[in-house]
Amino acid sequence: MFGTNGVRGVVGEMMTPTLVLKIGAALGSMRKGTIAVGRDTRTSGEALAHALKAGLLMTGCSVVDMGILPTPALQYIIKADDRFAGGAMITASHNPPEYNGVKVIEADGTEMADDEIIKLENRFFADEFDAVAWDGVGRETAAPERIEEYIQAIVRHFPAGIGEGMTVVVDPGSGPAALTTPAILERMGCRVHTINARIDGTFPGRLPEPTPEGLQPLSEMVIATGAAFGVAHDGDADRAVFVDNKGRYIEENYEFGLIEDYVCRRNPGGLVVTPVATSRLIQDIAGKHGCTVDYTPVGSIYVARRMIELIGQGERVSFGGEGNGGLIYPDHQFCRDGGMTAAMMVAVLADHSGKDLSDLADALPVYHLIKEKYPAPDPGALVSVIEEAFSGETIERIDGIKIIRDDAWALVRESGTEPMIRIMIESGDPGIADGMYREIMRVIGQT
Repeated sequence: MFGTNGVRGVVGEMMTPTLVLKIGAALGSMRKGTIAVGRDTRTSGEALAHALKAGLLMTGCSVVDMGILPTPALQYIIKADDRFAGGAMITASHNPPEYNGVKVIEADGTEMADDEIIKLENRFFADEFDAVAWDGVGRETAAPERIEEYIQAIVRHFPAGIGEGMTVVVDPGSGPAALTTPAILERMGCRVHTINARIDGTFPGRLPEPTPEGLQPLSEMVIATGAAFGVAHDGDADRAVFVDNKGRYIEENYEFGLIEDYVCRRNPGGLVVTPVATSRLIQDIAGKHGCTVDYTPVGSIYVARRMIELIGQGERVSFGGEGNGGLIYPDHQFCRDGGMTAAMMVAVLADHSGKDLSDLADALPVYHLIKEKYPAPDPGALVSVIEEAFSGETIERIDGIKIIRDDAWALVRESGTEPMIRIMIESGDPGIADGMYREIMRVIGQT
């Protein structure tokens, strides 16, 4: 039922108050104590939040309702307050308005790991809930003002006035970042313009997924206002993407690289943690600063938990994240944080006085990426066939198979949500990338 980022579905079909109530009851049965609950701006959020809270309260848990806020804000509040036994966020992140879902959060602010999610699902399907008697039902309180703690925590990371003289355009996409990112950047000294900054769960300006096409109005406003950059968020603001001062969309791996360069220059010799699907650009930049890349399976939770594991082993972890705008700052918290990423881009530009974001992006090495998916009744078997065909080459098996060559790499893995395989190929030479893709497709065609 749960994927790598919670459980999601169309409201009224798969996603119903009954289902969410049972998730709340399962969570409350596993994490006794006080649970923090938040939601994004979707029209169904209030109804589903009430269902979730009902499930928690019936198990004797107390609930603190944080109201509408970004997912990383809820995660930060939970992590920073040891009174919380965990939390849950009602969100479908980047999915269209008719979707909603639940992300379960542990007391350390990270999303619940796979082994614990399986335990939760087992309780859910078996209806094994620790319901309490009438005099043991939990108590609910509201604390929407605690969103301020998250805003202040990010601003404290940077020198006062670091953004002075910088104009920025923010597109929260009618989501909860409307309550946080403009405030963060203004307190850093920036002059902030906004678009799609009115909270609206129908997402009238654009869909929750910030695509280059959907961000055209943001690009136009950046150019019209002479802004240093534009930043946009997905539906729960755990990711941030950018357009430069020329209104050009910055591909997320390049965003990762720009911020990685800034962070690693200040934390040389550490580790950068990222999934196997991330661009080789990240390895190039890490090497410039004596850093090493540690690869994980695809999914932000695997990155976050690997960072925690490495730090627990005494390793120095400088940075981490995914090549989709979801970046993780270990000195802040172990989850993707779009608000922190927006603030970090201000710091990047302040550190390169006299240079535009377009100059910095154009100076990065160019890589060409191919992303495809191929339907298969037995995706695992097809991955094995491809692995056998390339068995004479260097192969990593962190997530599916990653065929590594000096001038290119290819990742072939099962989809976690559909009966298909996902194929990613990258090279500095588009001809080499295309040739490697054709090699893989020939193997598929022969099966």
